[in-house]
Amino acid sequence: MILYACSTNAGKLAEFALAGRQAGIPGLNIEPLPGLERIPAPDETGSTFEENASIKARFYSRFTSELVFADDSGLEVSALGDAPGVHSARYAGPNSADEANNTLLLRNLQNQNNRAARFVCVIALARAGRVLATFRGSVEGVILASPEGTGGFGYDPLFFYPPLAQSFAQIGAQQKFSVSHRGEALRKLFAGLSSDMI
Repeated sequence: MILYACSTNAGKLAEFALAGRQAGIPGLNIEPLPGLERIPAPDETGSTFEENASIKARFYSRFTSELVFADDSGLEVSALGDAPGVHSARYAGPNSADEANNTLLLRNLQNQNNRAARFVCVIALARAGRVLATFRGSVEGVILASPEGTGGFGYDPLFFYPPLAQSFAQIGAQQKFSVSHRGEALRKLFAGLSSDMI
């Protein structure tokens, strides 16, 4: 079974590939959607992760006859009213780099004692322009006062995971996948593929 990922984010693609290897589904092959980099991305006009993941999956599924999945994920910080939320990737502006997003997040939290946060990921599975199902994962953590670690991507260096007493940028990819929001959502996706659910 081939499953096309609708993302050009190298960090996400690495996690998707790891998930595929661990899924235990015979013949499962996760690959980026062919020609994805040449397809203009749809406008992510949704106000929730579910809506944006569905917009992307529905749109990209028209370019292949195979199953595709798209994810929308981000960081919700309690003291900021769950911002940056669906705007996580462009928190500091369109096409903003991870460093700029992290810097703005720390600036906005300067006078806040409540550092509680969660990563959220929603994956939408689609075929031929129709969303078949969505799968949600989340993980609770705390925003650090400064970045820790050199691994991961996005807000990982600021996201402290108390059960492991490390940031997501300090733990290995396999360990991160076992506890992360994206790992949880992907495991739910694969469980759906393995059952009569899809």
